[in-house]
Parts: sequence; structure tokens; C-alpha cells
Amino acid sequence: MKAKSIKGNSADEIRAALQQSMADDFKPTLAIVFISVKQDRAVISDLLFHHNIDVFGCTSCGEFINGHQSEGETAILLLDVCRDYYFTLIEEVENAGVEKAASLLAAKALHHFKSPTFLLSCNGVYENGQYFDGDTLVKTLVRELGDGCVFFGGMAGDDWGIMNSYVFTHQNESGNAIAALVFDAEKISLHGMATHGWKPLGIARKVTKSGGNKVYSIDGKPAADLYLKYLGMADKTGDESFDIFKDLSVHYPFIAKRKDGETIIKSPRSIDKQSGALIMDIEMEEGAEFHFTTPPDFEISEEIISEATALKNSLQGKPDALLIFSCAGRPPVLGPLTSVENEGLAKVWQTPMAGFYTYGEFGRTKNGKQHFHSGMCCWVTITEK
Repeated sequence: MKAKSIKGNSADEIRAALQQSMADDFKPTLAIVFISVKQDRAVISDLLFHHNIDVFGCTSCGEFINGHQSEGETAILLLDVCRDYYFTLIEEVENAGVEKAASLLAAKALHHFKSPTFLLSCNGVYENGQYFDGDTLVKTLVRELGDGCVFFGGMAGDDWGIMNSYVFTHQNESGNAIAALVFDAEKISLHGMATHGWKPLGIARKVTKSGGNKVYSIDGKPAADLYLKYLGMADKTGDESFDIFKDLSVHYPFIAKRKDGETIIKSPRSIDKQSGALIMDIEMEEGAEFHFTTPPDFEISEEIISEATALKNSLQGKPDALLIFSCAGRPPVLGPLTSVENEGLAKVWQTPMAGFYTYGEFGRTKNGKQHFHSGMCCWVTITEK
């Protein structure tokens, strides 16, 4: 397999970059496309299809390739891979039926390949701000395909519009679906990891009242009040005009423990004005313990790069390509450290790379468990066996 990554701020720039990439007789069969909702994805899909290139894509919240990070542009990973080794599909999610759609996707994958492995995307946000249930998607795929099934990916973004994101192939596009690029695991291997690098601050905290994705109290105190105090913004308590999503330049997440011992990042998205509850991106059950996080520093990026280096040293051979699915919440908090992460991973693997900032990530943690994530840097290498 041969791979190249290209980028552009218009269909014309993508056309020129594609032609340049093919000048040495490189003939890609597959394009993995991360594109801003500001760009004309239909025109770019048609351009790729005109060159007999299959398309697997989603809208982004920022996108990047080796040496270039952008907002509002297009990043594409081009692969010259045998068409017998993969196929794409989009499974519509009707009436919020994520479990049913995921089961159908798994059945189709098993019908096509004895041992499927996946790159996934889905609509991170749809129907005017409703978030996709990524946790149910992961649990269903693990149930249908077994713990050994490997899949990585990210939920599509819409440049922080929080209105509607999209997944697409050349043949189909949807604002409410699961999209999959399914590989034959006997021919293509995926290796990667989801990690966050955040460090805990102070004592463990406990959720003392919650319901759904709302946390009402922490350690017996109003959740929003305690969070604002932690941020040094206690003066905003009770200010109904204050919006943590729009008015804060920094959003510090929580570090919670999973039952398997791994940690998970959970982030407040907003404050419910009526109840004073924190509205979370992932549910936090009553009794759950977590830590606030320390201010970000270079150790976050260093840990991610160190974990990637350790995995590389355990594998044989060089991968053909690298994809990165990084939470859209990381750049507002980490600033230039996100570029350090992305470029550091590309340097570790020394292979063409593309990625985007997501509304949620799918990938295996260090201990090998498959999860839905928030706030993570999730990366995966693609290698033809």
C-alpha cells in the first residue's frame, strides 16, 4: 500500500494537490476525507470519484496533515489499496435507534469479511444540537463482533456550529448515520491507542446527584457552583447570561475511572440555568468518583508521544499511513500543544498522516479495551500485511 496526504482551502486547491500527488504515477483507490462544513464536499467527492477514487468522509471541527493544521479547510489521506480489501457503507439511524443501526452494520461487515476491522464515523451532532450516542454504538459493536474486534474513528464535527454534522461516501451522505470503512483484517491491520495525558488535581470528588447527562451536585454542593469555583470564576455563579461553552476560552475536563481501571475524560458542555446542573458530554452516575484536572503543560503531549513510541517498539515493520482523531475540545485548552501532539505522532511513525478534530472518539485504550471517548487524542496506523 502507498499513501499520500493532501490539503486545500477550495475544490480548485484540492484538484491541484491531487494532480500533483499523482504526477509520479501514484494511483489512489481510496480517499479518507476530513472536510469543513464551509467547503463544498459534493464537488470534492465528485472530483475524487472522477479519478476512480472511492470516498469515505466526514465533516470536521478543524483538520490537519503532516506539517499543516487548519480550520475550515479539507484534509485528505489518499491510499493505493486493493479494492478487494475494503468496502464502505452508511447505516442510517432512525428515531435515535443507534443500537439497531450498529447491529445492521456489524452484520453487513461479517457478511463481507470473516474478520472485519473498522474505521468509523458518525454524526457527532444532529437535529439542531442533539449529540450522537457514541457509547451505545461501541457497546453494540463489541457485543456483535466480540472483544477482539478493532475499530477506531471520530464523530463528525461542524466547526463548533453544534447544529448538524455529516458523514458521506461518493454515493451517499447523511446527517444522521453511522459510516464505516470496513477492512479485511486478514489483509489490513490497524494498531492504535486512545489516550488523554491529563493529570489529576487534588482530592477525588464524588457525584452526589445526577440524572441522564446532568450532574446536579458534587460532594453535596451545587455542581455548577463548584466547577466555577474550581475555574476561578466563582463570581459568575448565578449569572444567567454566562455560558461556559461560549464565554470560556478554556474548558477543563474531569478524569473519571472506568470499571476496567482505565480513566475516561468527561467534560461539562454547559450549565442548566434552571437547576444549576452541569450538562456533561458523557453521563456521570451518582456515586461516581472523579478528579478535576491540572492546568495543561507539555507533559500531556509528551505522554501521548511516549505511549506511541512504546507501541511502535513492540511492532515489526513500518505502517503505511496514520490517522488521528483528536477531540475538538483539546485545541481551546491545549493551544499549540495539539500541533505538538499531531506532529509528534507523525514523527514517531514517519508515514503520511491526516486527521481531524472530533465531537467524540472511538478507539482502544492502553489495556486494549474498546471504548467511546471524549477529550482524547486517538490515533491509528494502517498497514497492509
